[in-house]
Amino acid sequence: MKYLYYLYQLLVALPLLVVVTILTTLIVSLGCVLGNGHFWGYYPGKCWAWIITRLFLLPVTVEGRAHLKPGQSYVFVANHQGAFDIFLIYGFLCRNFKWMMKWEIKKIPFVGFACKMSHQIFVDKSGPSRVKETYDQARATLKSGMSLMVFPEGARTYTGKMRSFKKGAFMLADELQLPVVPITINGSFKVMPRTKDWHFAQWSPLRMTIHQPIFPVGQGHDNISTIMRQSYDAVMSDLEEQYKDK
Repeated sequence: MKYLYYLYQLLVALPLLVVVTILTTLIVSLGCVLGNGHFWGYYPGKCWAWIITRLFLLPVTVEGRAHLKPGQSYVFVANHQGAFDIFLIYGFLCRNFKWMMKWEIKKIPFVGFACKMSHQIFVDKSGPSRVKETYDQARATLKSGMSLMVFPEGARTYTGKMRSFKKGAFMLADELQLPVVPITINGSFKVMPRTKDWHFAQWSPLRMTIHQPIFPVGQGHDNISTIMRQSYDAVMSDLEEQYKDK
């Protein structure tokens, strides 16, 4: 079955992935030029991610959507197991948001341009002024009423186990007094871990758990530390046992 799945990817899933990705980026770019970047920056991408997940025949389970209230702006923080985290979150969270993403994505043909046009936030660490610009853009996004999606580990795990969180997203939530929503992703590490980029995907169910929002309990250093610790613990609580801290 494994080799039949590889053959299916080679002959069906991968060619369609390329076609769907190019079409989606063109729709996003054109739509954003015409106006309403919040719409065009989310819904075509949501459909793209849903289609790709289904193309690879991956079962998806989502728990906890009921925790999210309509009209509320959130800072979403999720563990980063593998490349398919993007498709799982984008396709199945069912919440309009902007990504905080690696600067290198800007260089990917079609994709980088569409992300730029739809005002996704590129994290530029090349110097203090660039870091400040990234932070300012994220702040403006949240102030506009949009939600933000962040991988607070900063990069994908090499082992499946979650690394420590960086505090940038929690500082933004603290400054604007917004709730943080922890998200646990399971299965993505098995599908395509960081060490297997550009390899065939492995079949595995995907599961996303949306935890209860964590609201600020003050403002400043203590609040940031508390929310960051609670978010880490919430994400860790629903990880598969083999990826939990022992």
